[in-house]
Amino acid sequence: MQTGISRLFDIPYFQLHTYNLKNAFSTKYEGKWNSISSKEYVDLSNQLSRGLLKSGVKPNDKIAIISTTNRTEWNICDIALLQLGAQTIPIYPTISKEDYEYVINHSESIYCFVSDITVIEKINQIKANTQLKGIFTFDDIKGEKSWKELLELGKDDSNQEEVETRKNVVKSTDLATIIYTSGTTGKPKGVMLTHDNIVQNVICSKQRVPLEYGNSKALSFLPVCHIFERMILYLYQYCGVDIYFAESIEKLSENAQEVKPDVMTAVPRLYEKIYDKIVLKGGDLNGIKKKLFFWALDLGLKYEPYGANGWWYEKQLGLARKLIFSKWQAALGGNLKLMVSGSAALQPRLTRVFAAAGMPIMEGYGLTETSPVVSVNDQNNTGFRVGTVGKIIDGIEVKIAENGEILVKGHNVMQGYYKDPEKTAEALKNGFFHTGDKGEFDKDGFLKITGRTKEMFKTSGGKYIVPPLLEGELKQSLFIEQIMVVGEGEKMPAAIIQPNFEYLKDWAKDQKITFSSNKDLIENPKVIQEIQNAINICNEKFGHWEQIKRFELTSNEWTIDGGQLTPTMKMKREVIKEIYKDLYEKMYRF
Repeated sequence: MQTGISRLFDIPYFQLHTYNLKNAFSTKYEGKWNSISSKEYVDLSNQLSRGLLKSGVKPNDKIAIISTTNRTEWNICDIALLQLGAQTIPIYPTISKEDYEYVINHSESIYCFVSDITVIEKINQIKANTQLKGIFTFDDIKGEKSWKELLELGKDDSNQEEVETRKNVVKSTDLATIIYTSGTTGKPKGVMLTHDNIVQNVICSKQRVPLEYGNSKALSFLPVCHIFERMILYLYQYCGVDIYFAESIEKLSENAQEVKPDVMTAVPRLYEKIYDKIVLKGGDLNGIKKKLFFWALDLGLKYEPYGANGWWYEKQLGLARKLIFSKWQAALGGNLKLMVSGSAALQPRLTRVFAAAGMPIMEGYGLTETSPVVSVNDQNNTGFRVGTVGKIIDGIEVKIAENGEILVKGHNVMQGYYKDPEKTAEALKNGFFHTGDKGEFDKDGFLKITGRTKEMFKTSGGKYIVPPLLEGELKQSLFIEQIMVVGEGEKMPAAIIQPNFEYLKDWAKDQKITFSSNKDLIENPKVIQEIQNAINICNEKFGHWEQIKRFELTSNEWTIDGGQLTPTMKMKREVIKEIYKDLYEKMYRF
């Protein structure tokens, strides 16, 4: 399809000429939404480009951007830098200052844009160990340089012709960004993506967006430093979708009710939290209201798309939507037509119940190295199937290796890992990227993820265990928030579990269980029995050698700051095993 878009910075110009949005981007400052139009977006990007030129930014310079929350400034910086032929280096705000130092030095970043005082304080501790020439803040912070200084510098448009010259020499095959993967082990790897990698991914994903182009709203809150949300933001711009940035995860529901979005994206853990909160509220109801709530919930958990359950189910579903699910919708603004999930496996129960509620979650699959989309469900064209990550998007070839590994080839595959030819050679063979994920196609071409090649292990008896399958099954219990199955080289599988303390505390109060800490809860026999019940139900679905024989509960929550989770909420398995080595030893040595 001819769009005139071959570089990422072509997208804002396409949006201006095609949709000319009044509210292209909206961010909340001091309690008030502040919007910029498509024209202001383009004008500010050019203004910043002029200021950057006057500051000496050259083609192929690396510029880091670190923001605690998604905001309009991030996108202006991104476009302003890309159209000068520079490369943006997005950095997760939550990583340690030591990791900041590593990424800035490894990428050879010379300037850094940061959002607020929390980030600047970390950067200031390590900037002397880097080659940074300047740091600019989005918030006004005393004693720090503001990005507004660059905008002021760019008000004089006498060098706009030089900006145009720079834009014209940038090719679609040029490097656009280096994204450092959060990684579950070792130092982060710098994934090199070209303009074409991401642009083609945007264009080929558009057909899976069932929105009214030029007249829809999106609520964005996943970190834009991750390729999933970043590509989604380009896609929204391409489709003429107004983008609103949520203030925080905690204010997500409040912001959704203000904005009334048509679409939003999230990772599975966030959908799980939304679901858990809804169920908790349902449990607080009484009498007929409570019965109706759980009747609707049970109905939703049986959902199949395209009326596959028959007319009687659809009749009941219509009633459930009117009486119960409409309230779920209202909590997220009332207009949600679509939600998207990526980064990790989504529980089929969540897919079913949210689709039943009229807010279908379209689960997709991809990696940073694939820009990211490889496949995604499509609620139109019978392209939605529960328990799968949809069909492969156009322009991509996927095959399953003999060991079950998913191999990807196409316009979306990275150029390699920055300064790491050895790891690049390991990952890219004969044009195919080796994902490390295992999968299979069903008879209709839907892709299903079945595990990770590196996460499989053998017990001492020589039996293979696939932890994600057991973990996915067990996380359906409301009592379990996080679970890691262990047992490599041991006689049996076991599990380290972080209970869902939010749910557990409400449940304990209902059960008249007294507690003053999480430790009291995990040591309570009734709590232990509930977890055991969940494990017993799970074990019935697996072979005897796969069944979890022992488990231990952790009294603290697994978090990004605590080191147990990556910024995209994936478990750091080796770190968790080390943190809870006493529990591991207890299960296997005593």
